[in-house]
This record gives sequence, structure tokens and C-alpha cells, in this order.
Amino acid sequence: MPPSVRQQQDRQAQRRLAVLRHAEEVTGNVSLTCRYYGISRNCFYKWQRRYQEEGLEGLRDRSSRPHHSPHATHADIVNEIVYLRRNYHFGPMKIKMYLKRYHDIDIACSAVYRILKKLGMNRLPASQRYKRHDKRYTRYEKQLPGNRVQIDVKFIEPIGVPAEPASPSPVTGKPPKVRRRAKYYQFTAIDDCTRLRVLRIYPRCDQKTAIQFLDHVLERLPFRVEVIQTDNGAEFQSAFHWQVLDKGIAHTYIKPASPHLNGKVERSHRIDAEEFYRMLAGIVIDDTGVFNDKLREWEDYYNYHRPHGALGGQTPYERLKQKTQTPV
Repeated sequence: MPPSVRQQQDRQAQRRLAVLRHAEEVTGNVSLTCRYYGISRNCFYKWQRRYQEEGLEGLRDRSSRPHHSPHATHADIVNEIVYLRRNYHFGPMKIKMYLKRYHDIDIACSAVYRILKKLGMNRLPASQRYKRHDKRYTRYEKQLPGNRVQIDVKFIEPIGVPAEPASPSPVTGKPPKVRRRAKYYQFTAIDDCTRLRVLRIYPRCDQKTAIQFLDHVLERLPFRVEVIQTDNGAEFQSAFHWQVLDKGIAHTYIKPASPHLNGKVERSHRIDAEEFYRMLAGIVIDDTGVFNDKLREWEDYYNYHRPHGALGGQTPYERLKQKTQTPV
């Protein structure tokens, strides 16, 4: 078992005391003792003065922390960093983007990392940790808005009125029915180029619902869609496929069991779970209309205000304006 910090300090103090005694009892000469132990005379006299004033305790290592740090990060900035890390699990780069956009604070990623490490908050969740380059998927991005739109469905855990406790069943007759919580499905469309998203909650997940969402997407997106990309789910089969083709849009399926090919929409679902649904903990929502209203607020925030790491800190709407503005 390695020695503790206290034990290491005790041994260091005993070694320095041995140097002082060597000069007093063996050589009788400070210069010879300093030459023998490879230390300077200033160091020897400093140890001697501390030993005379404080005893053995004075020979321990002291803190080298400066008394005044004029360039230290302000406590308010540290509090903002801790808040973003604790509530949203943001990394140093995303924290830097948020501080720059919403607080006009310019701070380096390395400074944010040092603060997190000092506070013991530098470890990321397992899903966000570093991966070797040979195990990473190749990233791609379409050059123009509407070149490809990815659509997928996210099942929402039942949230609604808690199930009532079952009352004692009568002696005769059927037991009372227990109210079940409502199930919801989030349909998500994301543009490959700009990361602009359209979200909608439905109580069912079938081809009829997928067609309704398709019409909603085409109405909401401010550009023409050329290709729709989906997985091979039952809600995206023949009826949905022909509906897409009838609108003059190509429809492609990704390879089975390869969700990384729909990586942008899958990644956006993780953002929903971490930054939206986690904040709804304890809130009862048992109405599709209310649910869609809250989801629309989150959609607007994502599209117009939330800096996106893959876009270099831009919001999806800012990237859309950059891609659509005509060169002078």
C-alpha cells in the first residue's frame, strides 16, 4: 500500500532535519554539508530558520499557492460552468459556445477543462467518451439545404396521470380496471445540411401517422426537399413510400441494423433526452396538444437559439442563412 500524503510529508521533514544535524554534528560546516547533499546555502538557512521557529512542523512542504491571482477565473463564471455541466452535461467546447453566445464571455476550452478537472467534473458520460479513430464512423454532410432529410421515430416513455392504486377486489365479479398511462411517439425530421428540425408528437405509430407527419414537415421546412431517408420501420413501408414518390421526392432506406447511417436524427434524439425530456421529470403531461406546445417551444429553441457543436457554434437557422445567401 503506497504511503499517504501525511506519511510522505513526515519523511520529507525527517530528511531535512537530518541535513541540519549533519552540519551541526558531523561536518560543523554549512558549505560542506550543502555540497554533500546537493542543496544551496540559502535553502539550508531557510530550513534552519523554520526549524528554530516552528520545530519539526516547519520542515514540512508548504503550499505554493499565490496569495493573489489577478488573472483567476471569476467565481460567477465558474458557477455558470458548473451549472451547464451539472444540468446539461455539456463538454468544454459546448460550454465555451454558450458562454460566448448568451453571456458574452470569451474563455478558452482548455480553461473550462481545467476548472472542471479541478472540481472533479471532467469525466464525461460513457456515451460521450473518447473513441479511437478506427472505431469512429465516417461523418458526412450534404452541401445544400433539402438535399437529404432524415426522418425517424422516438418512443416516449409513458408520462401522464400516475396509475391509481388498485382497490381491494370484490368477493364476486371482475376486479376494477387500472388506468394505464398514455403512450406517445415523437416523429423527428432533420435536414442533413443545416440540422434544422421539425418535431411532432402522435399517440400512434403507423403509416397513416407517418404520412401526416410528412405533410407537416413539407409545410414547415423553408426549402424544397429532394430526398427523404428513413429506416426500415413498419411506419415507413409501402403506403408512406408511394406517398413520398407522389410528391416528387425520392425515398431511400438505410441498411438494416445500421442506425449510424441515420446518425444525425439519432444524435438529435439523444439531445432531446438529455436537454428536454430530462427537464420534464415530475411534470404530468397527458394531452397531445399540450405536449406538442412544449415540444414546439423546444424545437424553436433548438433551431434558433441553441449553438450546435457540429456547426462550429452556429444555430441551424444561422447555418441556413449562410447557405442560402447569394454571393455578391
